[in-house]
Amino acid sequence: MAEFDTIRTTAAGARTAAIDEGLRAHMNKVYGTMSAGTFITFLAAWAIAGLAVTSDPSGAVAQLSADKYLTSFGHAIYASPLKWVIMFAPLAFVFGFGAAMNRMSASGLQLLFYVFSTVMGLSISSIFLVFTGESIVQVFLVTSIAFAGLSLYGYTTKRDLGPMGAFLVMGLIGLIVASIVNIFLASSAMGFAISVIGVLIFAGLTAYDTQNIKNTYLQHAHTGDTEFLGKAAIMGALSLYLDFINMFMMLLNLLGNRE
Repeated sequence: MAEFDTIRTTAAGARTAAIDEGLRAHMNKVYGTMSAGTFITFLAAWAIAGLAVTSDPSGAVAQLSADKYLTSFGHAIYASPLKWVIMFAPLAFVFGFGAAMNRMSASGLQLLFYVFSTVMGLSISSIFLVFTGESIVQVFLVTSIAFAGLSLYGYTTKRDLGPMGAFLVMGLIGLIVASIVNIFLASSAMGFAISVIGVLIFAGLTAYDTQNIKNTYLQHAHTGDTEFLGKAAIMGALSLYLDFINMFMMLLNLLGNRE
């Protein structure tokens, strides 16, 4: 009997070790994919902003400053009706990911995520025209430090963040509606309030999403469904990516120095 208990304990310990190792690999996949997407976004944003501006006034559409002019490409994406398509394209991608998860393979979903990251770069590229490069770097570092701390908390805490998540999702919906309304109102006071509330919402979502990613893996690790877990890693990376990008944009509106 004692020998049987020893064998059972050893087997349980082996299963626990395997799950822990699998969880580490899963989270590494999530953070690696998210980091790659973030890099693609900022590289695309920087490159597109560079194409949109010239120091040579010949053929330029509009003057931005004493030595910067908007090219025809820049005018098309920032001043023509096309800007509305570019602005809302990332939102359309996010809604499309849910359906894509059931129809696409894990590798296909990952490719779609990288395409989305590029489109997001196009959508936020104007930050390189509005804010100084130094302030963009500073806010990026602040966001990275805050994100790391919040994600670590979500991963290690024993507290169930589920109830908080439901409240945050409701707040996020309200934030999206308010942001769309303020596009037309252009109220600086409303914009400031949206940024402050947005930082708090996405900070909370970072911790919540991290815990949810961890719990999703633990709930399905025993099934051995590698395809589902691969897709779950991409969707988890998407959630954390959106938390990071949105928190960065909110902090940039609050802390960034404008050109």
